[in-house]
Amino acid sequence: MFSPCRIGPVTLRNRVIRSAAFENMAYGNKPSQDLYDYHVAVSRGGVGMTTIAYAAVNRSGLSFDGQLYMCEENVPELKKLTDAIHKEGAKASIQLGHCGNMTHRATCGCTPVGASGGFNMYSPTFVRRLRKDEIFSLVKDFGKAVNLAREAGFDCVEIHAGHGYLISQFLSPYTNHRHDEFGGSLDNRMRFMRLVMKEVLDAAGDDIAVVVKVNMKDGFRRGMKQAECLEVAKELERLGVHALVLSAGFVSKAPMEVMRGAMPIKTLTHYMDMKKFWWLKAMVRLFGRILIPTIPYKDSYFLEDAKVFRAALKMPLIYVGGMVSKDGIEEVLDSGFVAVQMARALVHDTDFVNKLQSGEVTRSGCRHSNYCIGRMYSLEMKCNKCVENLPPSLQKEVSEAEKRWEGK
Repeated sequence: MFSPCRIGPVTLRNRVIRSAAFENMAYGNKPSQDLYDYHVAVSRGGVGMTTIAYAAVNRSGLSFDGQLYMCEENVPELKKLTDAIHKEGAKASIQLGHCGNMTHRATCGCTPVGASGGFNMYSPTFVRRLRKDEIFSLVKDFGKAVNLAREAGFDCVEIHAGHGYLISQFLSPYTNHRHDEFGGSLDNRMRFMRLVMKEVLDAAGDDIAVVVKVNMKDGFRRGMKQAECLEVAKELERLGVHALVLSAGFVSKAPMEVMRGAMPIKTLTHYMDMKKFWWLKAMVRLFGRILIPTIPYKDSYFLEDAKVFRAALKMPLIYVGGMVSKDGIEEVLDSGFVAVQMARALVHDTDFVNKLQSGEVTRSGCRHSNYCIGRMYSLEMKCNKCVENLPPSLQKEVSEAEKRWEGK
């Protein structure tokens, strides 16, 4: 765990990476002091690299007011952040992507766009199908974002091609109903991803590592299954990306496939803006358990699926999913993965990696209530242990979730 590793042109001091879990700390789509403080603290806490989450490559790709927008205006503050991360001995990565249909006009400034048109129940909103000229323009935006990342001092970019965001929307037959060269066969559905990755790799050159987050399965009947996802991974290997982050799930259809456990419905609705989303708040309160079913949490929950990909690919692979203990991390690394990513353990305690190295702890104190997940859609991501005066109803939900996990 604590030996150096290399991803493309970048050498990390150890094999633990803070994953690109959404922080919701880029208020007004700009870097904030909270974002700075959190990632500097995680870097000081011992990770080999920390990943700033989910930066949209253009305005139409924004899905939250607290999501970072990768534009020239934000480069100076991001450079201050990467300089501080480097000072702590860690490397800096930024996840680049586009949300596609999972946004609103009020957030992104236009009718949401996707691989295909229709109505997205997740937002919910009507969605417009991307024209071909817009597709090629979006491809260029990914390249521009990589160049901005270099200007901002990042060592690595992580392209989000999973979880039902735009690249994933082109890949999945659930969201891609096109009848042109970007739809139909898997080879056609990979065309947008292929164009994006060629643009990204050209922009990255030989001084920025390029990592891609991909699905091993979408997690529901009409989505991509493992066999197609493996073909996507093989295509990315052929294109020459430096590493893959292996994940699963589809935020608009199977969100807990990504995160596991139960969605804390009371927490989720408690923090929603009543003026803007009263109707969504009511719907989630009434039908949340049906819309967002629980998928039981266990440590290293993606490992068996990830081993299938490890056996089929030669390229470096990064494991994410249920990394909360030293034994679990070592098991994953012994299975042939170059590094691991984690988030919730580092939301619970930014010093977790240092404490693992010193022997102070062997396991995270996170008790898997998922309070941080329910909160992050409205406020900055934070562990319930760091929140003063938690309302009694939310404290009860947290306690009940922790008891269910302890009982397993």
